[in-house]
Amino acid sequence: MLKTALRNLLAHKARQIMTLLAVCLGVAFVSGTLVFADSTAEAHRAAASKSFADIAVSVTAKEPPPGAAAHQQTSALDDALARKLAAVPGVAAVRPSVDGTAALNAADGTPLRVNPGANQAAGYVPGKDGKDSRYPLADGRAPTNSGELALDRGTVAAGHFRLGDTITLATDGPVMTKRLVGIVTTEDTRVTAGGTLALFDKATAQKLFAYPGHYTGIDLSAEPGTDQFALSRRVTGMLPADRAEATTGAAQAAQQAILVDTLTRGYEKLPLVFAGVSLFIGSFLIINTFTMLVSRRTREIALLRAIGATRRQVSRSVLLEALLVGLVASAAGFLLGLGIASVLPDILSTEGNTLPQGPLVIGPRSLVAALGVGVGVTVLAAWLPSRRAAKVAPIEAMRTTEQPPSAKRSRIRGVAGLALLVLGAGVLVSLSGAKDASEKNLQNAMVGCALLVAALIVLAPVLASPMIRLTGRLTGRFGITGHLAQQNALRDPRRTAATAATLLISTALVAGLAVIGNSTGQALDRQAAAGLGADYVISSPPMTGVDPAAVRRVADTSGVRTASAVTDSTLFTGGGVREISGVDPHTVHDVMKLDFVSGSAKDLGPGRIAVSSTLARANGVTTGGHLNAALGRNQEFRKYTVVGVYKDNPVAHDALGARSEVAHDSYLPGSVQRILVRTDGGAVSKTTEDRLRTAVGNSPLLKVQDREQFVHEAAGTMGDLLTLMYGMLAIGIVIAALGIMNTLAMSVAERTREIGALRAIGMDRSGIRRMIRLEAVTVAAFGTLLGLAGGLFGAWAVGSLANGAMPQYALALPWGTLLLVCLLSLAIGALAAAVPARRAAALSPLEAVAEA
Repeated sequence: MLKTALRNLLAHKARQIMTLLAVCLGVAFVSGTLVFADSTAEAHRAAASKSFADIAVSVTAKEPPPGAAAHQQTSALDDALARKLAAVPGVAAVRPSVDGTAALNAADGTPLRVNPGANQAAGYVPGKDGKDSRYPLADGRAPTNSGELALDRGTVAAGHFRLGDTITLATDGPVMTKRLVGIVTTEDTRVTAGGTLALFDKATAQKLFAYPGHYTGIDLSAEPGTDQFALSRRVTGMLPADRAEATTGAAQAAQQAILVDTLTRGYEKLPLVFAGVSLFIGSFLIINTFTMLVSRRTREIALLRAIGATRRQVSRSVLLEALLVGLVASAAGFLLGLGIASVLPDILSTEGNTLPQGPLVIGPRSLVAALGVGVGVTVLAAWLPSRRAAKVAPIEAMRTTEQPPSAKRSRIRGVAGLALLVLGAGVLVSLSGAKDASEKNLQNAMVGCALLVAALIVLAPVLASPMIRLTGRLTGRFGITGHLAQQNALRDPRRTAATAATLLISTALVAGLAVIGNSTGQALDRQAAAGLGADYVISSPPMTGVDPAAVRRVADTSGVRTASAVTDSTLFTGGGVREISGVDPHTVHDVMKLDFVSGSAKDLGPGRIAVSSTLARANGVTTGGHLNAALGRNQEFRKYTVVGVYKDNPVAHDALGARSEVAHDSYLPGSVQRILVRTDGGAVSKTTEDRLRTAVGNSPLLKVQDREQFVHEAAGTMGDLLTLMYGMLAIGIVIAALGIMNTLAMSVAERTREIGALRAIGMDRSGIRRMIRLEAVTVAAFGTLLGLAGGLFGAWAVGSLANGAMPQYALALPWGTLLLVCLLSLAIGALAAAVPARRAAALSPLEAVAEA
C-alpha cells in the first residue's frame, strides 16, 4: 500500500499542486509570523543589551511621599552623591544622566512625530575626556549653553535639518528655539525605532527635567570580577532609603525582555489571523481535492479491495498521500515564510514606530509549527475522503459510471443543514433586540455567525441546483456553450458546493466586516460631528497642556468668534473612573452640540455638574439629584449636585463641570487640554489654521485640527478593521482561485471523451474555452451569492449590538465594496478557468474520443 500511495501521488502530482499551494500559504503565514516575532524580539534584545552592556547598577530617584517636606521634593541624585558612589568598592565609573521628552517642529514648521513615548530628550553629560560615551558625535560639537542643541542622525534626516539651523521645540511648556550645533549617533531602541532625540547641555537639561544640579539617574559600571548584586547592596547602603533606589543591570535587562515579549506578541496577532483564515479556507480545497481523487479512483480502489486490501489499508493509503503532500507543503511554506518574515518589519512599521532590523532567527517553534500545521491540516482534511475510500466495495470495480449520492444521504444533509440554519439564525435574531455589546452577547454573536456559515456549507449541495438554474438564465444567453456550462455545474452538486465553499467563506467574512466597518465608521463620524460645534480643535498630549495665555491669543486671532478653553480631568465614582470636562458655561453651547434630556449647562459651578445619559443610568441619578464622586487629584469624595443630563457626547466626555473647579483639582492645576474654536461664518482654511498655530506659538506638542480632520481621526480605528478585511479578501480569492482551477482541471480530465465528442460534432476551440469559463463563473457566482447572504445577515445581527453602545449606529451598506467583491469573485472564476480551458481546447477530437 505504501508503493500504491507513492505511485498515486506521482501519477496525480499535477492535480495535487493546487492543494500544496493552499497549504503552503497557510504554513507560510504561520511560520513567517513566528520567525518574524523571534527575529524582532532578538533585534530588540540585541539593541537593549548594547544599552545595558556597561551598566552594572542604575540609581534612580523615588517619588516623594505625599506631604513631603520642601527639601524632599528635589531629587537626591546630585554631584555629591555621584562622588560618594564613585568611591564605593567595585565601582569602575559613574555616569550621571538627565532624561526627559521633547517634541520638535520639522524645518517646514510642521510637528515632527508627535508621540510622547518616542520623543526622547537628554542632557549631554561629558566625562573627564569631555565626551559623553552614550552619544558619539558624528558631526559638529556638543551643546555648551542654553541656546544650543544636538540631535541624532535620524531626527536630522526626518526633519531636514542642517547644522546651524534654528530648531523649534517644546518639552511640557512654552515653545523654545535653539541652534543646532551637533549631530550624534545613538543605540537607544526608542530612537532607532523611529523616535527623536534632542540633547541639551547639562545645566539646561537639569532645569528642564530635574532640578538645577540634580540628575534623573546615575549609572555605575563595575570593575572586572565584581558581582552586580553585591555591588547593588553596597550602593543601596549609600542611598537615602526614602528618596533613591538601586537596580542591577541584569534586572533592567530582564524588565526589557518582558517588554520585548509583550511587544512581539502584539506583532504576531494580525499575521496569525491571516494564517488561520487561509488554513480554514484551504481545508475545503484539500477536502474537495481528495474527494475528487477518491471518486476518480473508485474502480482502482475497488480492485484493490477485490484482491485483498482491507478498508484500513485503503484509508491509510489516502492518508499517506495527504501526509506526503503536507510534508512537501510544509517545506515549501516554511521557505516562503522566511520571505514573509523578511518583509513584515517594513509592512508593520509606521512613521513613529520603526521595527528594529536584524538577521532572521529560526527557532524550534517555527519549524515545529510549520510541520505541525502543514501536515496536521492536510491529514485532518483528508480524513473524510479516506473514510469514503475505505467504504468502496469490490463490486464498484464492475461499474462504469459514478453513482450519485443516495436520496437518504441528501435528506440527512438537508435536515442537518436546516437545523444548523435555524439554530444560527435563531441565536442572531435573539440578539438583534439586545442592543447591548456585552462580552457575553458578542461571544453569542460569534457562535451564531459560525453556525450560520456552517449551515450554508452543509446546505450548499442542496441549494446548488436551484441557484445554478436561476443563474442559468444569464449563461443561457451564450447559447449552447452557456447551457452546457450550467449542466456541467449541475452534474455533481456536492463538488460544485465544495468548490464554491472557499468563496462562500471569504465573501461572508469580507461582506460582514465591510458592512460593520462602514456602519461603525459612519456612526463615529456622526457621533463626533454631532457633538462638536467648533470649527477647530486645538489639543495637547496627555499629561501636558496648552499654555493658558494662548487661549487669549487664540481668541484675539483674526476670524475667530469664540475660543473656549476646556480642562479635562478624571471623575472617580462608585462605578469606576470617568472623564470630566471643565468648560465655560457661557460659551460651551457655542462650541459643543449638547442635547440635554433635562436641565442645562448654564447652572454649572462649584459643586454642580452635568452628566451624560450613560453615567446617569450607571449611578441612578437624575437632574436635581446628587452624585458621590471625587474630582481629579482631590481624592476626597463629596456630593455633587447634578444640574443636567445630556445625551452621550464624545466631545463633552462623561461629565461637565465648571472649568474653574475642574482646573483647580486636576492633576495639572490650572491647565488647559483643549481649545475649541468657532470662526466667523464657520470659515476653515489653511490661512486660518496657520494663524491659530502661530497663536499657540507653533508648539510641536499641540494639534490644530479642523472639524473634518477631528472627525476623521475619531473614526480612524476603522483602519485596522479595513486592513484585516481586505487581507482576508485577498487570501480568500487566492485560495478560491486555486480551488476552482483544481476542480476544473480534474473535471476536464474526467470529461476528455465528452469534450472530444463535442469537438467531433462541430464545437470549435473558442466554444470549448467559453464553456469552461462560464462553468467557472457559474460556480463563483453561486459561492459569492451565498456568502453575501450570510455575511449581510450576520452583519445586521451583530450591528444591532453596536447600536446599544453607539446610538448613532445604523446599518449602512458599502455598495461600492460589495460590488467590488462580486466583480472580483466573478473575475477570479474566469481567470482560474484559463489553464483548464486552454487544456480542454487543445484536446484532439480523435484522441479524446478514442481514450479508454
